[in-house]
Amino acid sequence: MDIKFGTDGWRAIIAREFTTANVARIAAGTALWALNKKKSPAIVVGHDCRFAGELFAGTVARVLTNHGVKVYMANGFVSAPMVSMATKNLGCTLGVFITASHNPPLYNGYKLKGHYGGPLLEREIGEVEAMIPRSYEGDISHEIFDREITNGLFEYVDLESMYCKYLENKFDIESIRKSGLRFAFDAMYGSGQNVMRNLFPDIKLLHCERQPLFGGIPPEPLAKNLKEFSDLIRQDGKIDCGLAVDGDADRTALLDDKGNYIDSHHVILLLIQYLHNYKKITGKVATGFSSTVKIGALCKHYNIPLDVVQIGFKHICGIMLEEQVIVGGEESGGIAVAGHIPERDGIFNGLLIWEAMVKTGKSLRELIDEIYAITGHFAFERSDLILTEKDKQRILKNCRDEVYSAFGPYKVIRTETLDGFKYYFSDNQWLMIRASGTEPLLRTYAEGEDRETALHILKNGYDTLLNDSENH
Repeated sequence: MDIKFGTDGWRAIIAREFTTANVARIAAGTALWALNKKKSPAIVVGHDCRFAGELFAGTVARVLTNHGVKVYMANGFVSAPMVSMATKNLGCTLGVFITASHNPPLYNGYKLKGHYGGPLLEREIGEVEAMIPRSYEGDISHEIFDREITNGLFEYVDLESMYCKYLENKFDIESIRKSGLRFAFDAMYGSGQNVMRNLFPDIKLLHCERQPLFGGIPPEPLAKNLKEFSDLIRQDGKIDCGLAVDGDADRTALLDDKGNYIDSHHVILLLIQYLHNYKKITGKVATGFSSTVKIGALCKHYNIPLDVVQIGFKHICGIMLEEQVIVGGEESGGIAVAGHIPERDGIFNGLLIWEAMVKTGKSLRELIDEIYAITGHFAFERSDLILTEKDKQRILKNCRDEVYSAFGPYKVIRTETLDGFKYYFSDNQWLMIRASGTEPLLRTYAEGEDRETALHILKNGYDTLLNDSENH
């Protein structure tokens, strides 16, 4: 089978396509690419909390060392930002991370990190893909690494301690601990679970143990997946802010003191406001095509340049490598900030928001209201429309052929097609349709002045698209 990387790595179902044989093939391509770039390359290898992570990471390590590539292996499960940071700090050519991020527990995946501490860029990923062999015939047993240790090609490293020390240097952790504010953290059974326990021994923790099935809920920090966390905050009554991260801890979501969900769009706006308005950091903002238009409004207010890019954080990372970016963030919750590596980091972003609350003396809601005073209120909704592949392709053809001029009462005034189809009904109302590359479904997004409007836009969008399908 051909192996193609998507917007963020290669992902597949464990034991069906995601096998040690296929992982060994990708590792062989990775080794060949690294050896092409450097005479004596080194690669960081890590895995998250998913099923058989150790097995697959060990397979990668065996193949790399078989090719003469030095391996720094994470000691235990780690997060995506830990692997990215170690790749940069240890001067490595690449990082390999075994994770399927926020996907359901049946999946695992293979991510590549660049030497700069962020996702490998698209062109280079294509080069790795081209070097993946049809099969790998070498030894992939990995019960013991004595030969590699003797040859200096294998070394265990404590990436979590490295990361925690970094955070302690970046933040005044003690002032957050002693602020009088109470915080809570939901790891969603993911690999960020030990960080907050180490930094904040008294914090309220949820789902901070290893459970490869993630309690039956995909480890993606969406409102529908955080009901238990919301209930905990609401029932406690004394928690000022909750932070949730996804399975590999690179996505961010917040809950306010009432247990209300604060989505990634608001997090991006909060970070822009804090870093630029309060900390006086200058530069530009980069965001994905599916993000709120309010980012543009806030940037216009502060005269901050804004780049809107295709979905996939690697596009934002590319800009961050060339220019000073205050905040680079996507609707999915992956956000990077100035002064850190060019990588999404759910915990780092959460700490920035907590620092903002401590330094300004304002509650999360007061900080959001400060933004609304500039941009106006808004709400965003997203869901997937599951279809037959035939209907999916018909709707996409209609989008390309500009068939849709209205969705119920919402008349299209302009359309953008950077990555999918974004139909504007006013400057503050829009519907976006984007195809999944791997499943028979369409990803749909809507924004309006309030949640009721955003849901109404989605409903009318579905009615139009489905009626069209039924009429053929």
